Amino acid sequence: MNPLGTGDPLRLGPYRLLGVLGEGGMGKVYVGQDGAGTVAAVKVLRPELSHDQGLAQRFVREALAAQAVTSGGVASVLGARTEGGRPWIATEFLAGLTLDQAVERYGPLDEAAVRALAASLARTLADIHATGFVHRDLKPPNTVLTSGGPRVIDFGIARPEHGLTLTTTGQIPVTPGYGAPEQVLGQRVASPADVFSLGAVLVYAATGRRAFEGAHVAAVQYEVVHGEPRTEGLSPALYALIAPCLAKDAAARPTPAQIAAAFAPSKGAEKAAAKVWRRGPVAEGIQERERAIRELTAQTVTGGPGGPGGPGGRGGPSRRRLLTGLAAGGVVVAAGGGTAAWWFGPGKERDRERQEDPFTFPAAVSTPAARLLSADDGDYLVDGHPKALWGPREVVGKESPAPLPVRDVVVVGTFGGGIGAFNVVDGKRRWAVPGIDMTARYLSLSDRLIAAADKEGTLRTFVASTGEAKWTADADAAALLAADADAVYVVTKDHRLRSVGRADAKIRWTARVPADFRGKLQAPAAVGGGRLVLSTTQGHVFAVSTKDGRQVWERRGQAKEIAVVPAVADLTVYLNGKKLTALRLSDGKELWQAAGKDMYGDPVEWGPPRVHGDSVYAAAGTWPERHATSDGKKIWSSRDPGSQYGPVLVQGSGVWMVDDDFGGEVSTVDLDSGYSIWSFELPDAETHGLAVDGNRAFIRNDNSLYALPVF
Repeated sequence: MNPLGTGDPLRLGPYRLLGVLGEGGMGKVYVGQDGAGTVAAVKVLRPELSHDQGLAQRFVREALAAQAVTSGGVASVLGARTEGGRPWIATEFLAGLTLDQAVERYGPLDEAAVRALAASLARTLADIHATGFVHRDLKPPNTVLTSGGPRVIDFGIARPEHGLTLTTTGQIPVTPGYGAPEQVLGQRVASPADVFSLGAVLVYAATGRRAFEGAHVAAVQYEVVHGEPRTEGLSPALYALIAPCLAKDAAARPTPAQIAAAFAPSKGAEKAAAKVWRRGPVAEGIQERERAIRELTAQTVTGGPGGPGGPGGRGGPSRRRLLTGLAAGGVVVAAGGGTAAWWFGPGKERDRERQEDPFTFPAAVSTPAARLLSADDGDYLVDGHPKALWGPREVVGKESPAPLPVRDVVVVGTFGGGIGAFNVVDGKRRWAVPGIDMTARYLSLSDRLIAAADKEGTLRTFVASTGEAKWTADADAAALLAADADAVYVVTKDHRLRSVGRADAKIRWTARVPADFRGKLQAPAAVGGGRLVLSTTQGHVFAVSTKDGRQVWERRGQAKEIAVVPAVADLTVYLNGKKLTALRLSDGKELWQAAGKDMYGDPVEWGPPRVHGDSVYAAAGTWPERHATSDGKKIWSSRDPGSQYGPVLVQGSGVWMVDDDFGGEVSTVDLDSGYSIWSFELPDAETHGLAVDGNRAFIRNDNSLYALPVF
């Protein structure tokens, strides 16, 4: 945001203008405040364009459309003037994250959040359509997540239903990949076009990837009209709900009312859905921006420059600093304004304030993804042995857990105790922290922080990309079990379960472990859907409520010799052991089982399961298998050896595992068929660890760390 400049008006209608939010080809958007202290985004058409009849009509149409929709799911129009020398529209400020920003920073939304998002947006579309308008440009940047739920913005190309898509110049005002086929083809559109856009938005929200992609705009639009959406990563339940929205035939798509009903949470989950926008990292980002707006409002109301909040007073930061540092690296959305958001950079003083606040930390950085290799391009030979991207780096401590990739770094335990982060691109050290208990494990908190524990059991957190120390908690932690959006879950040194809140570092609850499980818990645990699922050294499994630590269900004798490592996805928990097992997360009810056999037909125990999309991957003995999450049906079984004790991981177009029976070898098989692709021979070692992210496979081989390419 910038201060007002020469030629900028000081007032428009009842709004005193405080600064410039942004500007484009059509006009400027200002931040304004009326006499009651209400802050608004005021969009103004450029004076030199007022004579352009087409632009003026679009501006009027935007104002009329926005005023006509009174839904709580859109930004409210506070005032408008559509005639005279300087037409303007004033809408409420939305302090929040656009959906694309939220997904980029915190990753895809979980199923509960996607359902809540879908139901809310569908109800809003129903309200928009009830006024006779079609929004025509629903997309992640036009979807704002606020503490009150999702809001739809920007009616810049909204028109009455059945209006033509093509403009008089033949342009197609639709965002590639989100506009419906009939929009791309320039045909008349109706409300089903918005339903198609909603489906594309939900695919992005749930997977972090666009439903339709291509090398250029024309290729994307071709896929919209003729291709199939990319739905990898959607759970079977979400796929069944979203796929009909993306039907090529507009008549085959459900109505917004039907979508809202289908996605609406059950009565038991209604409260949980409401918390999606009020708790967790996304909510924290929203609340930070809301505080910035309140500061700006309060300062102006209390007297402006020279007043209690002004430069000469002691009530807080100056207005100029608020204008240049508002939201401190976050975003404030000016609704209904042609562009969805503007970024504001913090001043040095604000930087210091943020550094001193242990609960303020930067957004997760982007992952520098490596290039996928292609056999067709000669990058590798099938059954060959590719070269490592980098490594070996002799940096890993003896007691280190498996590598933990977090966006642009990979974290391991280092020599002499402590943890270190290494650049995923070249393996160079980025930061290190001594005095950390490696045996207590470490966790990623929304890819923004790394959580670990020191020898005294203090829970400590660090900015993932830089290592900057943040909040700590006296948790008496012996091991970190798991983390969700609300809390970090640990087992204490006196063998109790403890939940530590991420928003305030306070102990939320401490619970006793059942007597016959006490002192026998194993890490890691799995968390999701309000349940923390744990395993014991005796092969038993039990789940507690994340709300209070109360035990909800248990399952005894799941494994005999292999450690059970639970995996949670889509309200289902998958267990290894004597059989590969799927249980309903809420109550532990068995959904299906799959037996494992070796090459001689004898029963074997399963290794740790991992879920990717609609499949679960695990090794039966040493042979990796892929099973459908819906019913446990085997899709393929590979005879490329893996490990009964290590994970089977998916990255790129392949499945990765380490065969550690004969010293160590990284094996990969084709994702679709299970056929062998390549292997990477490792020096003989006793300890291995495997992790994948960003089109790289990270291997710990005793003290060495490698990064391997992905196809």
